[in-house]
Amino acid sequence: MKEVHILLVEDNEGDIVLTLDAFDECKIKTRISVAKNGKEALDFLFGEEEQPDNRPDLILLDINIPVYSGHEVLKRIKEHPSLKKIPVIMLTTSSNQKDIDLAYENHANSYITKPIEMDRFISAILKIEQFWLQLSKLAK
Repeated sequence: MKEVHILLVEDNEGDIVLTLDAFDECKIKTRISVAKNGKEALDFLFGEEEQPDNRPDLILLDINIPVYSGHEVLKRIKEHPSLKKIPVIMLTTSSNQKDIDLAYENHANSYITKPIEMDRFISAILKIEQFWLQLSKLAK
């Protein structure tokens, strides 16, 4: 199986480290690119248009990020003809129903509230890997 490229859009260093550590435990070989704010995420994604082989297979997107919010980034991704096929999982601390509803209105593929406990956080990442990288078929 080929390496899966994941774009992690997260500004919290602790969550970045935990996510990277959790994916190290996964069965699927992954390469993770990190964007620490909405502008970096959009620059990365729209810059990859010239290099489609480097486009992520999956995006993990926090809502509460600087410059452009996760909602703004999600909307731009899902409006774009070639990017909209990439599954976007909202991985955020917000359990606010308005955030959940807005994410799905903007075509998020999944919404996961980050567990606070480290072992539950790692378990959530492993479940993402099981569902999105083992069970599901991703678009090309």
